[in-house]
Amino acid sequence: TMGRLDGKIILLSAAAQGIGRAAALAFAKEGAKVIATDINESKLQELGKYPGIEIRVLDVTKKEQIENLAKEIEKIDVLCNIAGFVHHGTILECEEQDWDITMNLNVRSMYLMIKTTLLQMLKQKSGNIINMSSVASSIKGVVNRCVYSTSKAAVIGLTKAVAADFIEQGIRCNCI
Repeated sequence: TMGRLDGKIILLSAAAQGIGRAAALAFAKEGAKVIATDINESKLQELGKYPGIEIRVLDVTKKEQIENLAKEIEKIDVLCNIAGFVHHGTILECEEQDWDITMNLNVRSMYLMIKTTLLQMLKQKSGNIINMSSVASSIKGVVNRCVYSTSKAAVIGLTKAVAADFIEQGIRCNCI
């Protein structure tokens, strides 16, 4: 049977567990070729046994790793940015290191992933970027989620900026 995503190549971050894993399996079930990435190699191995899923170890905070992976992929139809970290606490419980780690993983990684894959999508004149945000963002203030909410509000801003800049070139950018 034909899947809705037959022939599509989807690059996915944080695929080893949770939402990322569920998304990888759902995409593959619909016929996509999924390049499932994660920093956790042992958890990622389990996904490799499913048809349509190719696994790659990737640290989405490392520009060189992202660029090297992108060079190996002939075509990227969908980029799905799911990697993220939830810091628990108010601004008073958020140390500078917590702020930096969260912003680096939750926002800067998406900037790097989009910037790297967008060039390929522009050449194809098509592409779909999906960024994982949260209700805990500019949408709603949530108790004990200060830096997490800040990072996810930034993801919404990033998404809207990329969408506005590249819609004319056939690129869609949305967040969940």
